[in-house]
Amino acid sequence: MGLMPNARAAWLMLVLSAQATAGAATDPAGAGELPQSFRELAKLAGEPQIPGLKIVYLHPLGNPADANKWQNIIVHQTEGPAGSARSLAIAQSRNPTKRGVTVWVETDGTVYWSTAETAIPTHGDGANRNDNKYVDNSRTYRSVIRTNSIGVEFVGNFPDVAKPATPKQVQAWLILVCFLQERYDVAPENIYAHNWIDFKDHRYCEGCELATLARKLAYQPGKAAR
Repeated sequence: MGLMPNARAAWLMLVLSAQATAGAATDPAGAGELPQSFRELAKLAGEPQIPGLKIVYLHPLGNPADANKWQNIIVHQTEGPAGSARSLAIAQSRNPTKRGVTVWVETDGTVYWSTAETAIPTHGDGANRNDNKYVDNSRTYRSVIRTNSIGVEFVGNFPDVAKPATPKQVQAWLILVCFLQERYDVAPENIYAHNWIDFKDHRYCEGCELATLARKLAYQPGKAAR
């Protein structure tokens, strides 16, 4: 299950590089990518842009206090080809509660925000995993679900479902996940791969490497800048 050996080796090299970048990204005193005003930017309404991250808003943000009460972040990988994120996000924006997610990430790292923060797309499978294979499912079983979890979908693993996220997707994710955590006050332990909470495709572990990287980043909302 998961990445094939060659792909996993390449991924691990990328993760080591990304983690070095991530360490700086959360340290405003260093060469980090997060600006001093990151906390304020993450709470803005409208179409806030974070240095190092390109977000295309198909729906502007509102006041985060009025958003759905997102407690978790679920990482998905769609079996869609490179170049499909924009069209998938547009389709989501036209029917916000259809199966899909709020945030889509293209292989070039471009992020598409598809719906209002009050909309609840249909994603996940009801948190049906209960075997503790990846995480302690006593905390997730039937509780980490679409109504309390914002979904982020990475495209590009077609036709090979075991294909990892691209380097540009990883770089975007390191900033995007901090943005989501800061905006909705989500702790790193509440970031989940889809495969961790639901029984999924046995050919690969959906979202696992990305969710693991986000947890290792260990970003704490409220502590980005002072």
